[in-house]
Amino acid sequence: MSGSSGPVTYDFTSRVGFVTGAAGDIGRSVALKLASSGARVALADLETARGRLEESAGQCVGQNGSQNVEMVTFDVSTAGAVESAVEHVVDRLGVPNLVFNGAGYQGAFVATPHYPDQDVRKVLDINVLGTINVIQATARAMQAEGKGGAIVNSASMAGVAGAANMLAYSASKGAVISLTKVAAKDLAPLGIRVNSISPAFIGPGAMWSRQVDLQARAGSSYYSTDPDEVAEEMLGQVPLRRLGSVNEVASVVAWLLSDEASYVTGENVLVTGGIA
Repeated sequence: MSGSSGPVTYDFTSRVGFVTGAAGDIGRSVALKLASSGARVALADLETARGRLEESAGQCVGQNGSQNVEMVTFDVSTAGAVESAVEHVVDRLGVPNLVFNGAGYQGAFVATPHYPDQDVRKVLDINVLGTINVIQATARAMQAEGKGGAIVNSASMAGVAGAANMLAYSASKGAVISLTKVAAKDLAPLGIRVNSISPAFIGPGAMWSRQVDLQARAGSSYYSTDPDEVAEEMLGQVPLRRLGSVNEVASVVAWLLSDEASYVTGENVLVTGGIA
């Protein structure tokens, strides 16, 4: 780890990062932190997000060179596609031993009695099954190599406390927290640590704007129908009275992946500005 005179970095020069959801703001920030700390990095997302994924990869190339950056597109909810992608990364960069499970889907914002069942399935497929698929494929690769590693799963404060109008998302992120604890126990004998992070209100960015807009449209008793007022109401829940930044989330992920957190596993770290 670097000194305190600038941004904290780690020595990941012998490591390989694997970041799903790398076309998104948080995934991109995590990938950049790994690349700037010397890791070879594989960035993954859907084919439909290729444009933004290429932007993320280009920024990582600027940190540590094109030979150390790989881009893969697949659907995390398809186990075979995940397995093939991990095999490709092993061939090109080496075994991924710094894994951020960042792929996710917020789903609809609808009160429980009317929440669409098709959306429930999609949210659970991506957020729960997808997280499990990535854990399994990367853990098998690490086990074969015999050197261990670290995995950080993307949960949410919605999975800790529940979020109004977000039935499927809250359920999926609660499941991520639980499966993280199970995987941490099962993978500890292999030297693989597994933790999760639970951010609350992070922005500015597309996900924050979408959440504010859809909560306003949901017409619940918890929020106004004016997006500007909804944003204020959300920030009013935060003791620090501000949004968290994607960099602040990525910094927690990098720490959990680093040897500085070598005795931390099975934990869910809140990144919430004090919301508990």
